[in-house]
Amino acid sequence: MLFIAVLISMPALVMAQKGKKELENKKKKLQDNIQYLNDLLEKTTNSKQSSISRLMTVNRKISLQEQVIETVSKEIDIIQTQIDASNDTIGLMEIKLGDLKKEYARMVVDAYKTEKGYNKLSFIFASKDFEQAALRMRYLQEYQEYRHRQALMIDSTSKDIGKKVVHMQTTKDEKKQLLESEETEQNALAAEKNEQQKMYNQLKGQEKQYRKQLKEKEQASQKLDAAIKKLVEEEIRKSNASVKKTSSNSTASSKPMELKLTPEAQALSQNFESNKGKLPWPVVQGVITRPFGVYSPMPGITMNNDGVDIATSKGAIARSVFDGTVSYVSDDPEYGVVIIIRHGDFFTVYRHLKEVFVKVGDKVKTKQTLGNIFYDEQNQMTDIELEIWKGQNKLDPQDWLFVKE
Repeated sequence: MLFIAVLISMPALVMAQKGKKELENKKKKLQDNIQYLNDLLEKTTNSKQSSISRLMTVNRKISLQEQVIETVSKEIDIIQTQIDASNDTIGLMEIKLGDLKKEYARMVVDAYKTEKGYNKLSFIFASKDFEQAALRMRYLQEYQEYRHRQALMIDSTSKDIGKKVVHMQTTKDEKKQLLESEETEQNALAAEKNEQQKMYNQLKGQEKQYRKQLKEKEQASQKLDAAIKKLVEEEIRKSNASVKKTSSNSTASSKPMELKLTPEAQALSQNFESNKGKLPWPVVQGVITRPFGVYSPMPGITMNNDGVDIATSKGAIARSVFDGTVSYVSDDPEYGVVIIIRHGDFFTVYRHLKEVFVKVGDKVKTKQTLGNIFYDEQNQMTDIELEIWKGQNKLDPQDWLFVKE
């Protein structure tokens, strides 16, 4: 019964152990990101006033802190499952030990009664013939060995129970530490939310000013979007014209904005797509502070992001996330230097650069340095915005970058 119970519980325990390890790794990465954001915010303590950028960084810290608490909670659940399983196993082992002791006691009593009744030698010599005497000798020998094995099993089972009890106590201590850790994380979260509220209160009085800035930024973004779309259209026209010259199968009925690729560009595009979720980050170290799409940094203000903003350290460099060809380099008053790299029918856009080391037409490799990232003196922040387009469609870069958290 014990053997069957252990067999049934083993897969669940192995899966629980694997899940626990994954949660520990996730928690470590989350805590590393929180520490990195702390370091970035520490360098902005001399900033005279709060800003949307600082608020977004604090918002991201709160999001990460909540994920840490959720992860710790899941770890506690897994450990509780292990404790329950250990309790069940120990219970079954104690039942087995009790049965072994009862059986051994019965054998000792039987042996005592038997030995009182007759001598072993007499038992053997009373045999009818040699064959029966040999069988009786073998029986006595096996009975003695069986008693010895029972004694060993009792000792072994007792030691196993002792080990299980020690292991379970260690697991309980681990659970206690995790509960304390969860409480610490909850306190840290409360402190972050308090800081967040202070920023809200400071920024609320400047809401009109921020709305004006956001409107100007939105107009600049729309202007840049129009430039990107125009570039994409031009790339499509050039690519289609090139394919038409080399292929007699091209049809005049194709949609004008449907991108036709050369075999080389097609291979590059497929390679890019096959690396979804595995692309390197455009910075060596950084944390996403502004997500893709529509979001609200504070009540009453809504913003839209065509990519993701990644906060990084002052002096950081930008790098290409994949092999491709530089299609566009331009200095934008709002977004700094902007670089666009083509990867077949995919385009990656890098905003907020200061000095660049590539020019239009250059072929770049994965992780190749593109330039220095702009440092915002007013907000004392350094971040890069990454966009990914397929044709004229914007994609969420978080779906494409290697998962760091």
